[in-house]
Amino acid sequence: AMSAPSAAARKLAPLCDIGVNLTDPVFRGIYRGRRKHDDDLADVLDRARQAGVTAMLITGGNLEESEAALELASAHDGCFSTVGVHPTRCGEFEAHGEGADAYMAALRELIHRGAGKVVAVGECGLDYDRTHFCAPDIQRKHFVSQFQLAEETKLPMFLHNRNTGDDFLRLMRENRHRCVGGVVHSFTGTVEEAEALIDLDLYIGVNGCSLKTEENLKVVESLPLDRIMLETDAPWCEIRRSHAGHGYIRTTWESRRAEKWEKGCMVKSRNEPCCMRQVLEVVAAVKGVEPEDLAEAVW
Repeated sequence: AMSAPSAAARKLAPLCDIGVNLTDPVFRGIYRGRRKHDDDLADVLDRARQAGVTAMLITGGNLEESEAALELASAHDGCFSTVGVHPTRCGEFEAHGEGADAYMAALRELIHRGAGKVVAVGECGLDYDRTHFCAPDIQRKHFVSQFQLAEETKLPMFLHNRNTGDDFLRLMRENRHRCVGGVVHSFTGTVEEAEALIDLDLYIGVNGCSLKTEENLKVVESLPLDRIMLETDAPWCEIRRSHAGHGYIRTTWESRRAEKWEKGCMVKSRNEPCCMRQVLEVVAAVKGVEPEDLAEAVW
């Protein structure tokens, strides 16, 4: 386990967690509206730094969250943020008191206000596993509308795609010329889907959810090193014992249940950006390269 920043820890090749949901209340000790322990965000950030995570991208999933993400990013060196609307929340464009255009204008204003800290448009895309939150037609409409932000700002896109048949790929192909680039994060698709996205000159974001099954590992093995980006998607997507990739983990930390938390401990089943080390270790093993070489390749 890595605790004190040893000489070895300082030599770790730097990592960038390209997807971390640091605005989630669990990083303040609050779970489903109930406080279970002290706010330990400072410890979470410190653990990440000790694990060699020198940069992270804090994701925004709607206007309010994007504002909170920018506020956090502005307060911490090495932290950056996204501005955009997650597919499950695209109903907010329609529900906005002054209409969808006013909501879009507020997103645009936030990007300009956060110049230098806001580095991507997103999280945006399509999610057909959770259409009860937002109907597919509304999702499609506002996935496409957010290309306008990417086009105007020349920022890359932080993309989400879950179980959408060919719809995501089709809209991506139709609108690809409007954005400078992007990463499809939390990738759990097939080798063919990955190839199609790479053909569009996009990157593939790999986290614990991408390392669950033997099938997932085969897909990761097939990815070119120069098209992989690593992420934790914390507090979600931890690499669990049941995951195919778990056996490749070398770095662990002490964790306790939220109710039993003590300062300096991680919380069981709450993923953290320090776990970028674990994602790195598993992907390196699957690709047959040294972790530090992979770190340099994906940086």
